[in-house]
Amino acid sequence: MLNLTSLTEQALLPGTKGLALTAPLLQKDLGAQGWNVLNADTSFPVAVLKDSALQHNLQWMKAFCASRNIVLAPHGKTTMSPQLFDMQLRNGAWGMTLANVNQMRVAQRFGVKRVIIANQLISKSDIHSALALLADDAEFTFYALCDSIAGVNMLADAVREAGLQRPLPLMVELGFAGGRTGCRSRQEALELARHIHRSPYLQLAGIEGYEGLLVSKQREQDLLQVKNFLQDMLALCQQADREQLFDLPEIVISAGGSAYFDLVGAEFAAGLKFSRPLLPILRSGCYVTHDHGFYHGLVEEMHGRVADLPAGGLRPALEVWSMVQSRPENDLAILTMGKRDASYDIDMPLPFATHKPGHTSAPFPLPAGCKIEKMNDQHAYLRLPKDSGLCQTLAVGDLIACGISHPCTTFDKWPLMLVVDDAYRVQSAINTIF
Repeated sequence: MLNLTSLTEQALLPGTKGLALTAPLLQKDLGAQGWNVLNADTSFPVAVLKDSALQHNLQWMKAFCASRNIVLAPHGKTTMSPQLFDMQLRNGAWGMTLANVNQMRVAQRFGVKRVIIANQLISKSDIHSALALLADDAEFTFYALCDSIAGVNMLADAVREAGLQRPLPLMVELGFAGGRTGCRSRQEALELARHIHRSPYLQLAGIEGYEGLLVSKQREQDLLQVKNFLQDMLALCQQADREQLFDLPEIVISAGGSAYFDLVGAEFAAGLKFSRPLLPILRSGCYVTHDHGFYHGLVEEMHGRVADLPAGGLRPALEVWSMVQSRPENDLAILTMGKRDASYDIDMPLPFATHKPGHTSAPFPLPAGCKIEKMNDQHAYLRLPKDSGLCQTLAVGDLIACGISHPCTTFDKWPLMLVVDDAYRVQSAINTIF
């Protein structure tokens, strides 16, 4: 679906992170090298994506959306990987969500034709760049967010000055007190919707909100707040529809982080009546790789409260493998992995397996109590349980596999990630463009 030739045909050079190259290698030839992470054929640390988990997660979310009669525009800022965008679109995604104009330009360059910018366009240069895409590519469209008359007027003036031959579709963002962006009341949002509708340079496409910030340790309270917020979005949508403010054949309503997307699906599938078709769009992005920590826990909770989710759950696809480079204390191992290689913004990496390079056995699960207690730029401190036999057997040169909590900031750190099968044989690679 997307044109990925420029990536597959590029030469990977010695020094490419995660690869132990001594000469240039075409990316398309990675799978033919016979490399296996467990044989230490790569450089370390190395970030890998397990293909079986990726394919399972893509099918799982496709089935989830079909069961709720909603469409998916996954947030591409999670991975910024054209190959993963392509997989998502091939598995039924309606379009992609991006965080800013530069990310949108990356997606459009590889062939994405429909984008939600989950942000407000404020910079004059960014607005000019975004409108130029609409002028240059008749098949391309994007929906921008807005929460103020000042911001809307900037966009209307820019469309007029650019001489754009089609209005710019906007979505009014509803927020909540103490949240991030978004109108703080339904009345404020309704007044903004009326203002957009009156402009010849703009179109009111729909209503948008982001419930993902409503995550705290008070889970029952969070769930109630999320439901109330989603119902406020629907009520706003109904009022704008009664006033005939929407300007497109479909009314877009969009929400959905990666924490409570089951609630988004349930509320948006409530069967409310509108004067034209409702297009509910879910924007969850982390599902494609999932994780071993933060989102794993939230999706486990989801399975506990929802009976009809697709089978199998979501599976963690992203792992970072490193080597033990020092054993300075009996219960401490220093790993060749640090803040430059793995997420640490919510939790430290989660060590789960070890392997002696070249051994034919499967990786050995680490005992409970093993943890990364801190990281430097290039080092991680793996603390071992004092009563564990691992204190005697773990050696310099052994491999350690870590899962990730919150995958987004790990993707930032890897321009290239290896795709492996379940035996950790290297099959291909994906690129990230941040």
